[in-house]
Formats: sequence, C-alpha cells, structure tokens
Amino acid sequence: MISRSRWSSDFSRWFDWVLEEAEIYDYGRYPVKGMGVWMPYGFQIRRRVIEILRELHDRRGHEEVLFPILIPESMLKRESEHIKGFEDEVFWVTHGGLEPLDVKLALRPTSETNITYYESLWIKSYKQLPKKYYQIVSVFRYETKATRPLVRVREITTFKEAHTVHSSYEDAERQVLEAIEMYKEFFDSLGIPYIISRRPEWDKFAGALYTIAFDTVMPDGKVMQIGTAHHLGQNFTRVFDFRIHMPDGTMDFPWQTSYGVSDRVIASVISIHGDDRGLVLPYHIAPIQIVIIPIPAGGEEERRSVQEESRRVAARLERAGYRVKVDDREELRPGAKYYYWEARGVPLRIDIGPEEVSSRTYTLVRRDTLEKYKVSEESLEKEVSSILRDLNSNLSSRAWARLKSLVKRARSEQEAEEWAVEKKGILELPWCGNEECARKTEEKLDAKALGTVWPPESAEGESCLCGRRAVAWMRYAKTY
Repeated sequence: MISRSRWSSDFSRWFDWVLEEAEIYDYGRYPVKGMGVWMPYGFQIRRRVIEILRELHDRRGHEEVLFPILIPESMLKRESEHIKGFEDEVFWVTHGGLEPLDVKLALRPTSETNITYYESLWIKSYKQLPKKYYQIVSVFRYETKATRPLVRVREITTFKEAHTVHSSYEDAERQVLEAIEMYKEFFDSLGIPYIISRRPEWDKFAGALYTIAFDTVMPDGKVMQIGTAHHLGQNFTRVFDFRIHMPDGTMDFPWQTSYGVSDRVIASVISIHGDDRGLVLPYHIAPIQIVIIPIPAGGEEERRSVQEESRRVAARLERAGYRVKVDDREELRPGAKYYYWEARGVPLRIDIGPEEVSSRTYTLVRRDTLEKYKVSEESLEKEVSSILRDLNSNLSSRAWARLKSLVKRARSEQEAEEWAVEKKGILELPWCGNEECARKTEEKLDAKALGTVWPPESAEGESCLCGRRAVAWMRYAKTY
C-alpha cells in the first residue's frame, strides 16, 4: 500500500489541492462567496453519480420533475415551522430590473412547500397513491459559517430531493424505509461507508415528524452528513389544505416523505478513497477508466510501432466497453504522465513500450495499490475486468474498515473524556432520552449529538452518564 499520511494529516489542504490538480471544481475565484464552477473532468464524475441516482429512483417508480427556482414568500411562509428552520439561510429576490417586486421571491432552499402546493392540484384520490417525485437541481442557502467547496456552499448544485405522497402514516413510513434501502445501495455502489442515525428531536428537519440520517467519517476524523430521509406526516398537507378522497369515502390529509443527497456525496468519494497522489476513483464513475502510456525508445520506427500498438489496444478495450485514453503527448516524459493521471484517479494504467510490442504482454498498474501486473494479449479483457472489480471491492472494504475503527462505544465519563482528547470519529454513549442531558454531554465533549443508533439498538441494563437508566445509544462527533 502507498502512504496516505498527507491525505489524513493535512486533509483540508489536500482536499483543496486535489480539486485543483485533478481539475474537478474551481472554487474561490468566482466573485460570489460559497459558489464554484464544475470543470469538465469533475462534471463527468458528477454526471455518472447522477446517473446512478436516476436509475435507483426510476427503478423504484419515482418520476422526475423540475420545479421553478423561485418560491413566493407567501408560499414559503405557509408552513411556519419549516420557514423558521430556514429563515436565516434564505436568499431573497426583491427587484426585477429596477422595479421593486410586489412579492419577495426566495431562491429555493428546498421544495416541500411548492411541491406540496402542486401535489394538491394534481392528486385528488387515494387511488392515485403512492406518488413519488424527484428532481436534481440547485438550491441556495445563505451559509454564514466558513464555506468549503462541495461541503458547505451557498449554491448546492447537485441537490437530489425526492417527495412522496401516501394515503396513510404506515405507507409513508414504508417509504422512508425504502428510501433508506435505496441510499444504502447508492452509497455501497460508490464504496462510501456510513452510519445511520435517527436525528434527535431538536435537530430533525424543519417540519418533519422524524429524520433518519446517513453520516460518514472524513479523513480528518470529522463527521459529515451525506443523506437524509424525513417522515413529514401531514404537516405540509394541512398547511395547504390538501385533502384527498380516502378508501372509506371521507376526505383527509395525505401523508408525505422527503429525502435527499447533495454535492457532499462527490466530496465523500473524493475524500474517502483518495491518497497522497490525488484521486482514487471507483472505475464505474471514472471519466477515463484506462489510460495507456506509450513508452517509446530507440529510433523512429520503434516509436511508431509503440504508438500503433497503443492505439490498437485502446480500440480493443473501447470495443469491450471501457473509456480509454492514449496519452501520446510528446512534450511529457512517462513519469510526468504517471503523476498527471494518478492525480486524476484513473483506475488503471497500461504501459506499452518496445518490449510489450514484441512480447504482446502488457504492464498494467492499478491506481489504488500501484500493484503491477504482466498480462498477455489473450487474457487482456479478462484481466482488466478482474482488476477493476477488485479495485472497487478494495476501495469499499478499506473505507469500511477505517470507519469501523473510528466508532467507539463507551460507558463511562472517563472513556468519553479520553475520546474527547482528539474527537476523531464517532462516540456512542448510553442515553436516558432527556434532551438536557444530551445537551450537557455535547458541551462537555465539545461535540454534536448525531442522534440515536438506527435501527434502534437496545440499551437495556446500561446507565446514562447522568446516572439514569439508558433507553438508547446516542452518537456524538465533531461535524462539518
């Protein structure tokens, strides 16, 4: 294995460096704080992640929609608890040209209100339910903390939000469980490890009955939320007087859920799998899956044969369905090309020189471990497929092993204080269920209460730090 020391010891600088070096996301130069530009290479990674999201939603009967970016203040304020949760974060449009607007317009912070309004126009009967919509859009939040590219921004450019409508509480709860399973499949496909928690009442989504959240641990030991699912109950449908015909002939308010992920998913892929050399990408989302480096030596004829063999191998792998690039830039030496493509996380490199041309045996180098393989022409496709599958598996198992090593379960104040010295990863403590007790623990540890272990895990026989009988395991961490 190669060293990953800088990746973990100076993660913040590493992250900024890799975004620039790999040409993923140009941040900090746009003249509006908290906004950046997806560069072509980064945009291709983003596009392939979105393709996975779309396939997962479409397969489960969701329908993609696209709602306006502007929401009237009157609509947003219909749900007072919801707007209270976002009131410090809303961007307002107050003028059209030089004319003041009659109604203030919010740049979409999320879409529960305007989507509920339209659902009330579209859905009239339980026979139309369940209904599942999703959109992948930009949302805007006036982030007042220090902004960070992809992690804490004012324009979230990859916001996938799903909104569903149901005829009963139970069916909405079933949908929350479906969303959780879908997100597990999504994060598993990217090799992103996660914990699942039920957010505490004081930290649930504004307007929700409850929130289930996915979190992961970043290289610096801090925890980042990467996905959420909310049971919204009838809170929004009541506000919009949205009633439907029920099976018993009555009119009643339907039940809703919503769930979402954001740019943080891509930040997690970059961060969790990376190393000191740069990106390490799962092969199915890599813009270039295989790079071929011609290594010419000797005279012009030998140089030409190396180039021709490189193009022939590339064409063969392209026919097999791979995204392949031949780096035939003459101004760069092979070592410089290695550095360039390693920084961009290309999963597999093939070196072709005069020896490979004559022997029809190629040198393959995988990005995650830098292991080298000698592969014959006859077995090329088979070996490439095997290496790439193993690369994805290794990235996932390596990431899961690290996350599990950073989850500590403690039962005493002394153990909690020992964890608090470095505050890396996640601490699980028995909890009595009292908010004030959790708040005091947050203050004592200088960490945030993430929520209780989900699915619920018994804490029978355990005692909270306050001395009362524990009812659940509460998680604490330093967070983004």
